[in-house]
Amino acid sequence: MVAAASGTSVRVTVCELPHEPAALAAAWAALCEHTASNASELVLLPEFAMIDAVWQDEDFDSVRWSAAQKLSDAWLARLSELRVEHVVGTRPAAKDGRLFNEGYLWSSARGLAPLRRKFFLPNEPGGWEATWFDRGDREFPAFHAGALSFGLNICTELWAVETYAAYAARGVQVILTPRATSSGTAAKWLSAGVVAAVRSGAFSVSSNRVDETGTCGGVGWVISPDGHVLASTTPEAPFATIAIDLSIAVAARDSYPRYVFHANSERL
Repeated sequence: MVAAASGTSVRVTVCELPHEPAALAAAWAALCEHTASNASELVLLPEFAMIDAVWQDEDFDSVRWSAAQKLSDAWLARLSELRVEHVVGTRPAAKDGRLFNEGYLWSSARGLAPLRRKFFLPNEPGGWEATWFDRGDREFPAFHAGALSFGLNICTELWAVETYAAYAARGVQVILTPRATSSGTAAKWLSAGVVAAVRSGAFSVSSNRVDETGTCGGVGWVISPDGHVLASTTPEAPFATIAIDLSIAVAARDSYPRYVFHANSERL
């Protein structure tokens, strides 16, 4: 675990991004300009950013999967255009004949590194994820990006509330959640982000896909460990950058309600 010194901060960017080629080209150029002008250090991209949401179709199609992988690889090669130290997102990945929704950490110093693969997969109209992906990693470890300690809960996994106690115990400072959620459920997801932040004592940070139909409805956010929404995105302002003070997350471990559960766990 990396402990943040008092005053250590990281400038984090959240966003809402389309995947349609013309809209994406304009949005990507604007995001690159935003990260440069706002001195961003870490960018969180939405779930499966820049590529087709293949899971919206009930039937698996190997041709579409291969196309998504190829396009994802092409976009991953362009992450340096953001001119930041770290980028986190998810991508289609295959291993030993199994297909995954895999988190990644890109760094300007070391390039691309895999993180955990999505474990909790819905399977219903509009979200046939268990059809398109194999289950990934049940564990939710702490990862590191420079001084930042973070957990990765991919979209639906924001509802895996059982992970927050472990994050609190490990001193995780930020929970990163790339999403692909609808406009009609935005308030519900934001509420989940507040619970994630307050229970874990970490910042909840999320970016979302967006499209004209509302199937993916934007609204990225940064929420403090005490549950305050510090920044959020809108159609008019699809990117937001804020400096998060990591020492706040360190101090939050010993404040309510985290200390209550920690104290009781030591007695069990």
